[in-house]
Amino acid sequence: MATHYDCVIIGSGPGGYETAVRASQLDMKTAIVEKDKLGGVCLNVGCIPTKALLKSAEVMAESSHLSDFGLELDGSVSPNFPKVIERSRGAANQMNQGVQFLMKKNDIDVLYGRGRLADDSTVEIEPSVNMDGEEIGEEQTVTADHIILATGARPNELPFLPIDGENVISSTEAMLQTEQPDSMVIVGAGAIGVEFAYFYHHMGTDVTIIEVMDRIVPNEDKDVSKELTKAYKRMGIDVMTGAGVQGVDDSGSPLEVEVDTGDGTEHLECDQVLSAVGVVGNVENLGLEEVGVETDGNDIVVDDYYRTNVDGVYAIGDVTGAPWLAHKASHEGILCIENIAGHDVRPIDKNDIPACTYCQPQIASVGYTEEEAKEEGYDVKVGKFPFKANGKAAALGHQDGFVKTIYDDKYGEFLGCHIIGNDATELIAEVVASRKLETTGHEIMESMHPHPTLSEAVMEATRSAYGQPINI
Repeated sequence: MATHYDCVIIGSGPGGYETAVRASQLDMKTAIVEKDKLGGVCLNVGCIPTKALLKSAEVMAESSHLSDFGLELDGSVSPNFPKVIERSRGAANQMNQGVQFLMKKNDIDVLYGRGRLADDSTVEIEPSVNMDGEEIGEEQTVTADHIILATGARPNELPFLPIDGENVISSTEAMLQTEQPDSMVIVGAGAIGVEFAYFYHHMGTDVTIIEVMDRIVPNEDKDVSKELTKAYKRMGIDVMTGAGVQGVDDSGSPLEVEVDTGDGTEHLECDQVLSAVGVVGNVENLGLEEVGVETDGNDIVVDDYYRTNVDGVYAIGDVTGAPWLAHKASHEGILCIENIAGHDVRPIDKNDIPACTYCQPQIASVGYTEEEAKEEGYDVKVGKFPFKANGKAAALGHQDGFVKTIYDDKYGEFLGCHIIGNDATELIAEVVASRKLETTGHEIMESMHPHPTLSEAVMEATRSAYGQPINI
């Protein structure tokens, strides 16, 4: 007979494995099914290894400004590209081992292989091939009271820009390849595109970013987009906006990229093209059609508690649609399993989900942009504080960027915050917690921020919004 569990989770990315841990804590007999490596895309070929790559790029960038810190270096610093990639893989492997430890610690059964729904309470598992080319898993069937789909997403592929893994690559190849291209065209200027632009530029690759929208990082506040554009142009990264790639001619070397600029057609030459045009959910071969689980394109349709239209079947994370963020998946999974356990949980407000981009200067935001707040009918107070006026930023030698805060004039509600600058991604948590606690602008001003810290910029931007700036 098939082994029976209280909960079976298909997919072990941050959403899947953290949900499994919480399920175990709630005394549920739990199994997790993984077709590749524990940790999913995020830990193995996503969030963690890319941050390791970006750290190498930051060190390279710093090395060219040592004299600014009163330091001298005999000789030059140059990247050893294979070693940079190797360090990144080391970070990924360490985190993978950490997830393995968590599964053992919490008595969670790890079932390797590709899982699919046979019915609303049965998962069939067959062997799969992992990213190292190894066949893993065995044929088996398990049953469960609750099945959670956490299969994540994969890089999107445009019809006119097919990914071949060599000439046209996805983010996966971009972080794994050990041969560095001399020149690269990056299609798409969202978080993935601008992060790899920063990395490859500081490794010494000639980089051009092409974005079909009128600005890079188009989901961010317009002021943030302008600031990042200025920073990238100062670095020497070519930025083309309002431009659409029509195709790539790979018949010769170098490649030729055809670009519609709106004013005509340009042909760019490069060694490699990186397609960074978003992701799509992994809904194929899950048995969704057979079981009758409703989908919308490549997204599984769920309610506020991540229940599908089929009793006993749930879905969390990237496979349920945007925003495609690891912390969103984890939060959703814990909410889902706690609701199953009968806890009193509240649905997530998507406007409370922080977004982070880890290039330099970093970008972090939560809540409404200024434009969105006005469109919603708010009478807004907007404050901005530049890091040039922040003592800690001056000491660190990173004075680019600003903090922008947006408040409702009537009640002082913290509507949104947009940060671009050094360690922006570490600063945004204060705002996330403040919004969750319904903190007002006056309460932010009354909260003593330690000096000297970058966090003072959040308080100072708030003071600016209320016409009470101290340090500008």
